[in-house]
Amino acid sequence: MEVHVGPAVVATHLDDEVLISERDATITAEARLGYFIADTRLVSGYHLEIGRHAPLLLNSSQIQAPSARYEFTNEHFVDDRGLEVPEHTLHLRLDRVLGRGVHEDYELTNYCGEPVELVMAVSIHSDFADIFDVKDLRLQRRGTVRSTWDPDGLVLTNQFQHEGFRRGLRVEARRASGEVTYANGALLFPLDLEPGASWSCCLLWRPVLEGDEPLPTIGECHQLLGAAAGGARDDFAAASVATSDPATTATIHQAIDDLAQLRLRARIRPGFLDLDGDEGDAARYSIPAAGVPWFVTLFGRDALTVALQALPITGELARGTLRALAALQATGWDDDRDMQPGKIEHEIRRGELAALHLVPHTPYYGSHDATPLFVLTAAASWRWSADREELDRLRPHVEAALDWVDEQGDEDGDGIQEYRTRSQRGYFNQAWKDAHDAILHADGSLPELPIATCELQGLVVAAKRAWAGTLEQAYEDDAGAERLRREASRLAELIEERFFWEAEGTYYLGLDGRKRPIETVSSNPGQLLYYRAIEEGRAALVAKRLFADDLWSGWGIRTLSADHPSFNPFSYQLGSVWPHDCVLIADGLRRYGFDEESHRIARAMLEAAAALANRTLPELFAGLQRDEASFPVQYLGANVPQAWASGAIVHLLDVFLGFEPNAAAGTLRLRASLPDWLDRIELSGLRLGESPLGLSVTRSPSGSHVLEVEGGEGLEVTLL
Repeated sequence: MEVHVGPAVVATHLDDEVLISERDATITAEARLGYFIADTRLVSGYHLEIGRHAPLLLNSSQIQAPSARYEFTNEHFVDDRGLEVPEHTLHLRLDRVLGRGVHEDYELTNYCGEPVELVMAVSIHSDFADIFDVKDLRLQRRGTVRSTWDPDGLVLTNQFQHEGFRRGLRVEARRASGEVTYANGALLFPLDLEPGASWSCCLLWRPVLEGDEPLPTIGECHQLLGAAAGGARDDFAAASVATSDPATTATIHQAIDDLAQLRLRARIRPGFLDLDGDEGDAARYSIPAAGVPWFVTLFGRDALTVALQALPITGELARGTLRALAALQATGWDDDRDMQPGKIEHEIRRGELAALHLVPHTPYYGSHDATPLFVLTAAASWRWSADREELDRLRPHVEAALDWVDEQGDEDGDGIQEYRTRSQRGYFNQAWKDAHDAILHADGSLPELPIATCELQGLVVAAKRAWAGTLEQAYEDDAGAERLRREASRLAELIEERFFWEAEGTYYLGLDGRKRPIETVSSNPGQLLYYRAIEEGRAALVAKRLFADDLWSGWGIRTLSADHPSFNPFSYQLGSVWPHDCVLIADGLRRYGFDEESHRIARAMLEAAAALANRTLPELFAGLQRDEASFPVQYLGANVPQAWASGAIVHLLDVFLGFEPNAAAGTLRLRASLPDWLDRIELSGLRLGESPLGLSVTRSPSGSHVLEVEGGEGLEVTLL
């Protein structure tokens, strides 16, 4: 069976543009639909009529990520001459393609056998609502909207202004076969079609983000829908993957396609991130948008996680993400934005609310884990690339991040990482589980701030150890490396002393503001395995606890125990299943030698993807118990595609093959463990430093593995 996740809509996206409509192309403001760019909804209403009647939808579908096609016919009606037009005798095709605007191609054909006279009407409305208001259905008009029609240029212009914030939309009629007028809020196309005749027209929606000039479009009208994709998969510098299992191969290919299509092309220079134009002297890089439709922007935590997930197949996302976040790294203090020197941004927005400082996302710095993740990602990128010039550029930013970790990250100086919002508009929780109610005591009450979640400690342990290795190898700074390892070891000791929960055989979710244990069973301790931050013996206890019935749903590991009084399988982070969380845990299980348990999670993720439309994992799904007839049940409002959910599938390659890169030394070691249902993985187009190579790992019936290498001259590639 194939399950569709999300409402019955057609969604397309490209860079920071998103267009979501009903299946029949209709857009209504109240359904959170529309055309969005730069965190603003430029089209909030769209309605189509043929002869005063809505056309009858036959089929519609996304064709590629930025394109969709809608096929219509007609119900019975009387035309403008008073003659009857039988049902199903007209055919209307509408193609939509994104590319710094929306290209709409209309083609109407008369199969009636008689001449038909009618008016086709296209209504397009703009509310210019901010993305936050749309998501929360908090629709209110703060500024003014003005519409004008240019009968000579055939251009409808909708303009919005609120104080200094301006947005606009120009709808241009092009290549119209006949007259075009505007009345009652609609573009009108009077048509007189002979039998077998066709009428065509292009409407071009052109965003105006600053000033009065619309963005330059990528191209003119597209008769071939795939053209707007621009070969997104082809220009994504990623390795090619094949496996012995066709379903697994298809799922991995889809995940790579999703990551390719989620890229934002950004121009970066210190303190500056531009997602709009192509002008300027700043270099242009790819960074992952966090997810469609609500998170089409740079999120520090998400982008860094995706960069780590994708490193074995591409360094493109790591380079862009590290550059972008370094450019936006805080250099001063601003409590309203939870900003301190050295901290890495959490989220940046460019809509009305951000422009007028009605939200703190300019950018907002309210995440604790983004800063040590930056350090960890920089070190991991070095291991794959050995790009000394890039490392030298990042080093001062890494050192500033580590200073933040030691100072503001540990505000009371006890060696434990804790977070606290200083902003009245900030996020209460600032680890990866950042919903307001995500971190709870055993009785369901909110802990007092500051909160120290267990996985934050493990992340800092891993980040310091990783950067210590980089200091040794790249800079021969043995003293600095030893200091970092000593600090990491001390924090690892504190994890065992303060966080281990002997009664449950796992680790506390965290410590509250009075350093009391948060006695809640959750998935968080599983990430301690990924960071290799806990003792071997206790890792076995954690592994066992993760697969107890209250956490293991059959589709993955729940974020919260089903025995907790606040458990809700349909909640955001109180019992749902998050693919990226599960695969991080699967990787951690491999690192401690629990291969069978790791494979169990991997298979659940792949089976979940196989049951979903397009094999695309959503951001999260419900934590319901799996049975013989079940399928992954959607979380309403999940982003699909979502970067670190798609990245989780790519991350499985590392789970199976266990990459240990050292590009500076010219070595790549693999600790492979293929499950009994996957006999072979082949990769071509890998890059270790400047050297391209291909490799394949095959599992024999006895369970041993065989490595074959192609290319990679000068490299030592071994199977451990």
